[in-house]
Amino acid sequence: MACSSTVAAGTATPSPSSPGMTYRFRITNVGLATSLNIRFQGHAMKLVEVEGSHTMQTAYSSLDVHLGQSYSVLLTADQPGFDYSIVVSTRFTTKIITTTAVLHYTNSAGKAPGPLPGGPTTQIDWSLNQARSIRWNLTASGPRPNPQGSYHYGQVPTTKTIRLANSAATINGKQRYAVNSVSHVNADTPLKIADYYKIPGVFTVGTISDSPTYGGAYLRTSVMGADYRGYVEIVFENSENEVQSWHIDGYAFWVVGMNGGKWSPASRQIYNLRDGVSRYTVQVYPNAWTAIYMPLDNVGMWNVRSETWARQYLGQQFYLRVWTPSTSWRDEFPIPKNALLCGRAAGRRTRPF
Repeated sequence: MACSSTVAAGTATPSPSSPGMTYRFRITNVGLATSLNIRFQGHAMKLVEVEGSHTMQTAYSSLDVHLGQSYSVLLTADQPGFDYSIVVSTRFTTKIITTTAVLHYTNSAGKAPGPLPGGPTTQIDWSLNQARSIRWNLTASGPRPNPQGSYHYGQVPTTKTIRLANSAATINGKQRYAVNSVSHVNADTPLKIADYYKIPGVFTVGTISDSPTYGGAYLRTSVMGADYRGYVEIVFENSENEVQSWHIDGYAFWVVGMNGGKWSPASRQIYNLRDGVSRYTVQVYPNAWTAIYMPLDNVGMWNVRSETWARQYLGQQFYLRVWTPSTSWRDEFPIPKNALLCGRAAGRRTRPF
């Protein structure tokens, strides 16, 4: 591998490439609202990594990158010496917005002939099938000859199912977004600090249900409780007409299934329990669902949120309180002595680290 490069929408600076060399491109969607598609004129991308997980090295002519997601692809400069276009366009938007950068060969004779490579526009099935094709590489980064070592995510019994349904709502005459009918509002004190010092009145565990209520949305500081060392199935359910993208702080999870329509227990029959990819952010297609498995191995107060920033800001988020009665440093370090305290915790002394 000759070098590592980053591609960002709006970039037009030529990237020099030597014929015959292979380059790694790290592609990240750091946008606020829109899924993107990327393709390289005349070149195939070999996907090798998704958010820290090695993948099966599948070749793609174009790749959908949803909000908050990152991919690494290998690209070999094996074409005649020209300047090739790197094309990025929006996905699932009424108006398709496109921008380009240049892949410049060191022996370039000028602009490559032919039109820019076209990409998908609003095709949900195309994107869904591509997402399903991204698989974990079981023989990379693990002890041999036993793939994944001794841990097989698909063979661990789940201890709880959490179903999360996003929705749009008008509350007090204003646009809001919700999860299981709760539109989150921030408390006057950071929730982890309030939890650590046991400050009453800041939040209540259980203010958001672990399954959809399908009722009217309302404002609340939403905190869901979960047990440390549990192994949960989380199902994201999207009955709206736009793609959702979800991130969970503090955790990686396995994407075990996604499909159109409504989720039911029978949907588990199509789960991938062998080589689903481990990642931190996952998309949910319109009128569809996505299921993940996640070990609760990290004590704390963790934010679960939409990666669409307007939706996140207006309430499509909540906190997952992973709790244990243990006070052992083995499970969670105490608050650092130089932590800044505010809200109802102002003036308290931090305990020594």
